[in-house]
Amino acid sequence: MKITILGSAGQVGAYLTQYLKAKGHTVVEFDVANADWQDMTRIPNVNLRDALVDTDFCFFLAFDVGGSHYLKKYQHTFNFINNNARLMANAFQYLEEFKTPFVFASSQMSSMSYSPYGVMKRVGELYTESLGGKIVKFWNVYGIENDMEKAHVITDFIVKGFRNGVIDMMTDGTEQREFLYAEDCCEALEAVMENYDDFTSFDPLHITSFVSTSILEVGNIIQDLFAADGQEVKVVPADSKDTVQKDARNQADPFITKWWKPKTSIEEGIANVYREMKHYHE
Repeated sequence: MKITILGSAGQVGAYLTQYLKAKGHTVVEFDVANADWQDMTRIPNVNLRDALVDTDFCFFLAFDVGGSHYLKKYQHTFNFINNNARLMANAFQYLEEFKTPFVFASSQMSSMSYSPYGVMKRVGELYTESLGGKIVKFWNVYGIENDMEKAHVITDFIVKGFRNGVIDMMTDGTEQREFLYAEDCCEALEAVMENYDDFTSFDPLHITSFVSTSILEVGNIIQDLFAADGQEVKVVPADSKDTVQKDARNQADPFITKWWKPKTSIEEGIANVYREMKHYHE
């Protein structure tokens, strides 16, 4: 099968690209990180059109997004809103033109109207519903990241441990999150693709571990991994509370577990990421 991945160099996209290639699929990679001509905010973009014109399936993962540090700094800016509006209008236009089966990667934050990121994801959901595509909602997917400016909490903490031995947190760490390892996420996306006709555009396809972990617990898990390697790392919580999600928590719907179930614990997943990052650091 010929599969186009929009956002193929991103946190989920990079894992999914390798995963699908290993399954024997022909994967068309499209991401501005690969080349300027793959910039989806350019309207029109004939290269994007060419990538979608004869593809069998599309995973729409591309978005201007990062972890809490990135969102806190940029999500209220013109460029953040404009970039995401343009790349969505661009891609959805071609998906509509070619009637391509596709999955749009949304977020559990799409119901949080105070968040520009959440609002933009909700717009993407409306596009998807109008075209009959399928919507998946990610809940804090983690894995190796190449762009540390946009790093999410787990990779950010590990990098801080390697760099200065201190994991200085943005918050007091009491907020709870459901974290999902990227390889589990790939299996979930494959399940949605393979059972595409079993779903409607309105089904609650929540891709998560269904297990809550506090940010402080994440820090402690990473601290223990460093300790096992004989390196002392200190976890330093801040006094402030979470301002990006305002410690809001949505309830994940287990609907998708009829087709897929997560299998990697938070301890196992973080250990996998830590080992890979340790290799690159050394």
